Order: sequence, then C-alpha cells, then structure tokens
Amino acid sequence: MITFDVLDIAVLLIFFGAVLLTGFLAKREDPESAADYLLSGRKLGLFLFVLTNVSTWYGGILGVGEFTYKYGIVSWFTQGFPYYVFAFLFAIFFARKIRESALYTIPDKLEAVYGRKTGLLSAVIVFLLVSPAPYILMIANLLTLIFDIPLLLSIIMGVILSALYLFKGGYKSDVYTDTLEFFVMFGGFIVIFAIAQTNLGGLEFIKAHVPENHLKLTGNTSVTFIIVWFLIALWTFTDPGFHQRCYAAKNGKTAMYGLIISIFFWAAFDFLTTTVGLYSRAALPELKNPIYAFPLLAEKLLSPGIKGLFYAALFATILSTLNSFLFLSATTFGRDFIYKLKPDSGEKSIVKYTKTGLVVTILISIPLAYFVQSIIQLWYLIGSILIPGIILLIIGAYYEKFRISSKFAVWEIILAVFGSGAWFFIREQLSPDNMFYVIEPMLLGLFVGIVVHVFGLIDNKNRGNKKPG
Repeated sequence: MITFDVLDIAVLLIFFGAVLLTGFLAKREDPESAADYLLSGRKLGLFLFVLTNVSTWYGGILGVGEFTYKYGIVSWFTQGFPYYVFAFLFAIFFARKIRESALYTIPDKLEAVYGRKTGLLSAVIVFLLVSPAPYILMIANLLTLIFDIPLLLSIIMGVILSALYLFKGGYKSDVYTDTLEFFVMFGGFIVIFAIAQTNLGGLEFIKAHVPENHLKLTGNTSVTFIIVWFLIALWTFTDPGFHQRCYAAKNGKTAMYGLIISIFFWAAFDFLTTTVGLYSRAALPELKNPIYAFPLLAEKLLSPGIKGLFYAALFATILSTLNSFLFLSATTFGRDFIYKLKPDSGEKSIVKYTKTGLVVTILISIPLAYFVQSIIQLWYLIGSILIPGIILLIIGAYYEKFRISSKFAVWEIILAVFGSGAWFFIREQLSPDNMFYVIEPMLLGLFVGIVVHVFGLIDNKNRGNKKPG
C-alpha cells in the first residue's frame, strides 16, 4: 500500500511547476529559424549537451527497478555496460561526422546519400522508434498511483507536463527542462541510496538477503540471452536522440567529448539504480509486482517530503525522455514527411510543420497509451524489428567504403524489416524447446540486412563505383 503525505504532494507540485516554468522561460533567438527551433541554433555547449544526453537515457526507470529486482546485477551487464561500449564507439567514429554534416535528422542524411525513397522509408522507421506513447503511459501510471485519478486524465496531465512548452521554445525548452530533471533524478536516487545504506546496512545486508545469482555478472542467464541484449544495444547507432544532439552541438569536439563524459554519468546513475533495486529485493522479497520495486522501497524507507523528492526523481527520469521523444517524433513528422513532400514551402515552414507534428504525435500517442497498455513491450518489439533495416545504412552514410547503391538501400530496409517481422510471428508458433526458438527476430533481421548489404558492396565493386547511388 502506497500513501502520500500533504508534504509529498507539495514537493511534487513544486517540481511540476518548476518544469513548466523552465520550459516556458526558454527563449529562442530567431522565432522563424528552423535551426533555432529544431536544434537550439546549433549552439549547444558541453555542459548542456552532457546533462540533456544523460537525463534522456533513462525513460524506462520503473523497468530498471523491475529488471534488477528479478535478475540482479545482470540488469547492469545487459542494460548498461553494452551501451557504454557502443556510445563510446559512436562518439569516436560518428559524433564529429554527424555535426560536420550540419543536417537535422537521420532521414536527412540517408536521403542525401541513398536517395529520396530511402529517406522516406527511414523516416517511417524513425517515427515508430521514437513513439512517446510508452513514456506517456508510465507518467500516467505514476500520476494515477499518487493522485488516485482516472488513467485518461493522468495521460492528459502527462502530455501537458511534457509538451506545452515545446510549442513555444522547441528544442531549447527540451534541453532546459532536461537540465532541471538531471539534478532532480540524481538527487532523488542519491537520497534513497544513502538512507537505505544507513537504515538497512551495506553490501553485507544485500549479500545476505538476495539470491546468490543476483550478484553474479551474468546471473543465471544463457549466453544467448546476453548476446541478444548486447545486439539490442546496437540501438545506440540508430538512436535519433544521439544524432539530434550531435547536430545541435556547438562543434564536433563538443559532440564527441559530450558523449564520452556522459558515459561516466550513466555509470554513476546505473550504480545508484542497480543498488537501490537490490535493496528493494533484499528488503521486500515477496513483491507480487516488481515494477513497483522502487516506489515500494520508498514507501518502506522514506519520510514525508523526502518521499516526495524521490517520486519527483522518478517523474524527472521519465519526463526527460518523454519530452525528447515527443519533439523527435514531431521533428520527423514535420521535417522528414511534410517538408520533404512540400519542399517549395521554404525552410521557415519547417517550424510550422514541426508544431503540427507535435499535435499529430499527441493525438496518436494518447489513444495508444490508453488502449494498448502493453505498449512498452510493443516498443521493444518494434525496435528489434526496425533497427536491422537502417543500422548498416547509417554506417555507410558516414563511411563511403561501406556505402551501397540507392536500389540496394531500399531493398535492405524492406527485406531486413520483413525478415525480422516475419520471423517474430513464425517464432511465436514454435515450442520453446525448438532449437530455432533461441533465434531472436533482431538476429534474423540483422542477418538479412548484412546479406543484402554485402551483395550491394559486391555490386559496387563489379560496377567500379566508388560513389554509388
């Protein structure tokens, strides 16, 4: 049972008010400039780059608690460590090149290299990848839990908290609110970590009260399980948010070093969340629904006011991702669909189209969050099906020796996505004991994408084209 004191509610209301105020206070230098609205004028410095990059990475915070409660530190080994590796590689090999291209989005780059059809197909993929619906649902569930209000009203409140200021301030509002939320999320988890250590004990308490496998790096999981999660971390290379922040950075060095510095903050926050998840498993061994591992530990340990701060940290962690995904989705709709279909309207129209994209994204996301309440699982499924279609094309877009022709690029997207999607439905009909059941849809999709890409490279060699497409 979760209860809230008046002081807890007051802390939350102050936090919500601070988020809205921060978002509306963000001032754009040129209201008609697409670069100003979409990328804060491409002037994002190292400090703000790191804070927004770190805070937007943890939208599924309740899932982190659930995963750690169930499996232990293998959650860090699969959900944290591989992302550090790929983020570092992204920083070294892509960050500067992305900033130097001075474009706006992933589909922008793919269209420039592989042609209009590839650009539009990749825009569909990116639009689906950055759906904010799962995060709207998470915010709504927390609001319903705290204020005991209907889910639909909670969904609308969540949209207001994350979207209204984006119409006015664009990406700058996103960055400023993310900065506030960075400090709140770290502050809340530092507090509960310190109180848990003081009241329950240190590592010895955890060792004595969690299953032995919870403290093993790979837990009790299979090699295939670990490999699949490492492959899912390839998402990093196709993450529209990473590309957006690199485009917005002041220069290539800011983008590269900002990503590298972010890794250290991710590691610090992962330490806090993983340890708090283990404390929850140790102190509350009989939880029926581990998704509430963090909230119920807060209920057990935190006093009024402090508990409100921790819930503000949960909201901050989700909101920082939600507003970013809302804006990315709107940018994809406005820049990569409407503007590409009406290029004669001029760049000034991109701001108007993106605001239209915000409305469309909200209108799509509200019913999705309300009617498809298993959407978080759907989101992971969509990611594993869609990423194989564009990941190799992104690498080729920035490294010419890996490029293929426009014709092969289109087929790579279609066949890789079809392959992973078809295998998902076929696999559902197999028994878990079947030897082919261990093959995840993403693995098959990547295999198909690699095969098509290799044929494309062979075709380039045969035609002697160094600059295909």
